Amino acid sequence: MHTPADTSVVRTDADLDGLLLTGSLEGGRAENARFLECRLDGCDLSGLRAPRARLTDTGVYAAHGAGVDLTDTEWMDCTVAGARLGAVDLYGAELRRVRFEGGKIDYLNLRGARLRDVHFADCVLTEPDLGAAELVDVTFDGCRLIAPDFSQARLKNVDLSGAELVAPRGLASLAGATISRLQLIDLAPAFADQLGISVVE
Repeated sequence: MHTPADTSVVRTDADLDGLLLTGSLEGGRAENARFLECRLDGCDLSGLRAPRARLTDTGVYAAHGAGVDLTDTEWMDCTVAGARLGAVDLYGAELRRVRFEGGKIDYLNLRGARLRDVHFADCVLTEPDLGAAELVDVTFDGCRLIAPDFSQARLKNVDLSGAELVAPRGLASLAGATISRLQLIDLAPAFADQLGISVVE
């Protein structure tokens, strides 16, 4: 059971335990805040700055907004469901046992992030940047990835076979990923281009 709380409690260095937050966090500052067993329901996260925040056993539901700064944050045992977000900065973040369900996130910056046991289900991700990220035991089930960038990413046991990949970049870094036979056929021209192979009709 979560205790309803005013969003004014979300501030720099705050310790938040078991709270239900339903209001607007637009333009808020939550650097180094700690969220334990909290629930954020329908919150507007536009312009929220929360670098180095830590979220544990916390759910984020139907969040919306753009320009969210979550750099170097730590996530463990969390769920993000039904999000409608844009320009989300998770640069250098660490995500362990996190599930993303449904929703649409545009310009998701996961560059240099570390994802372990993370699952994306039925999401639309537009231009997600996974450059130099480390992904271990990550799945994309029923997702649509539009222009994802895998450049210099390190993958281990990453399952892309259930996703629709549209114009992916950094294909040379897909070692350690699983794709379907149909995906391989669709991506063959891009692989050939990456390897400098000329294909004639």
